[in-house]
Amino acid sequence: MKRIAIDYVKTPLGELVLGAWGEQLCLCDWRYRQMRARIDARITRQLNAAMHEMPAPVIEQAKRQLADYFAGRRRHFELPLLMVGSDFQRSVWHALGEVPYGAKASYLALATRMGRPEAVRAVAAANGANALAIIVPCHRIIGSDGELTGYAGGLEAKRQLLALESDSHPFQGALFD
Repeated sequence: MKRIAIDYVKTPLGELVLGAWGEQLCLCDWRYRQMRARIDARITRQLNAAMHEMPAPVIEQAKRQLADYFAGRRRHFELPLLMVGSDFQRSVWHALGEVPYGAKASYLALATRMGRPEAVRAVAAANGANALAIIVPCHRIIGSDGELTGYAGGLEAKRQLLALESDSHPFQGALFD
């Protein structure tokens, strides 16, 4: 069976699991999120592969870029990504990538931008199924009323990610394993 390389990285907000399929990053997600098993099952099923803890160059590259992000030195990730999901999910994740650093958007605004304003709930579900947290910035999506809504890493992590991107740099000098 084919292998998806995985490894873990501690961040100031919790532990992430990183996964590589060949030279592409296919996973960067909160290790202890509620949907962990479902996300992993989707990726392993669609790639017809199993996850194994092992090194991969793109994982090491992602760790460095995440460390730079949390230290306030990186606003954009430059990693080869493999978004594993349905066509609709991938279209939502691509749209998420267009929400700029430091900006926020509502689920409705994202659905409208995609030309699918009637699909707000489907957009929200796809947002929640994002397996590339932080890199595909689902944390930048908030409720139409401006309130923070669910996030795989927890609302406090979402709040702190948004604060980081507002240039307050709460993790300046944070260390990573």
